[in-house]
Amino acid sequence: MSAAPPSIQNLARQLLAAEPARVRSIDGSLPPALRACEKLRVPLTKLAGAAGYSSLLSRALTMARRQVPALAGTRVEADGSLAGFARIQPESESVAVDEAEGGAALLAELLGLLVLFIGPSLTLRLVREAWPEVSLEAMTLSIEEKP
Repeated sequence: MSAAPPSIQNLARQLLAAEPARVRSIDGSLPPALRACEKLRVPLTKLAGAAGYSSLLSRALTMARRQVPALAGTRVEADGSLAGFARIQPESESVAVDEAEGGAALLAELLGLLVLFIGPSLTLRLVREAWPEVSLEAMTLSIEEKP
């Protein structure tokens, strides 16, 4: 499977853009992508269990590595947390750019897998649960979009 469709990539970017506004002192040092994955962990664990969440995140990470090889050092731990993301291996001179691209690719792939397995309606409901302040009124998701 290739990169997530544009609507899913746009949703991932929108969710990541909402993250800096929600920084708390406890998790403020974490990159937005890690905070986003942690937010999705709660509703996804309710739906699929801890092992299901870890499995989805592992698959999403594998798919995201194809687009952003700088994610090579990132792995999913047994508890479902991401390790090594903070030490992303830059391909360019800017680690921040690689981190942002890697985070967007990872979140888009995770959302794409959700749309594939549980459908767009339930995926959007899970996203609304994790990001109640983000407006998703006009959002439609599809796993097959033509450019």
